[in-house]
Amino acid sequence: MKIELQPNKKIYFASDQHFGAPTPELSKPREAKFLAWLDEIKHDAQILFLMGDLFDFWHEWKYVVPKGYVRILGKLAELKDSGIDIYFFVGNHDLWMKDYLEEEIGIPVFFEKQYYEVSGKNFLLAHGDGLGPGDKGYKRMKKLFTNPIAQWFFKWLHPDIAMKIAIYFSTKNKMISGVEDMKFLGEDKEFLIIYSKEKLKSENLDYFVYGHRHLPMIIDLKVDGKEAKHVNLGDWISYFTYGVFDGEEFKILKHGDTENAQSTQE
Repeated sequence: MKIELQPNKKIYFASDQHFGAPTPELSKPREAKFLAWLDEIKHDAQILFLMGDLFDFWHEWKYVVPKGYVRILGKLAELKDSGIDIYFFVGNHDLWMKDYLEEEIGIPVFFEKQYYEVSGKNFLLAHGDGLGPGDKGYKRMKKLFTNPIAQWFFKWLHPDIAMKIAIYFSTKNKMISGVEDMKFLGEDKEFLIIYSKEKLKSENLDYFVYGHRHLPMIIDLKVDGKEAKHVNLGDWISYFTYGVFDGEEFKILKHGDTENAQSTQE
């Protein structure tokens, strides 16, 4: 997909809000910050990419969706109605998203990585779960959760029972950043950086942009004479960071701070 930025417009990226966790009550202050940010960016946003795990758990039955998130969904609808394009990438916590966002708000939902050309720069965008080497346990679990037969059985549970089970496993799956998520592991151990380097060998890309890995970072990649930037957007749990591209430069900023919040490898 080719995107031409309009004058004085920007593209914004945000990921891993995990709203609803650890409880709906404790999630509310984080939701308020995100809503304030959405109000702040609407004056110059041309596109908003939501890069996954907006909700800590989401499942759609034929006539039922999870309780809550009214203000979040309402604000996204407001931005969409104002002319801002919004795209949603399914994460590992909201992978049972179906067509609710698209039918109710007009937000396209993507389950796989996507490629974009923005003002002459080539982007690969993905939530990031299941990419790169390792994490075989999660990859097996994802195959089960995305299996049509497993989904068919789950949808026949009463929503109260299904939600209670799902929230339990979602919490067990550690969506809140742990100590290990606060530390940069090194380029040779960060699975998404390994994935980006492998893709760069065979594809001409300028930016790799991911969620999933909660640590915000921008890493310069050099592979076989090619250069690109690897970006992880951070989260709205510990860092409250987001990405912004103005057609020339990609930055990671922190909500409420005008300074660049890019992390380093240190």
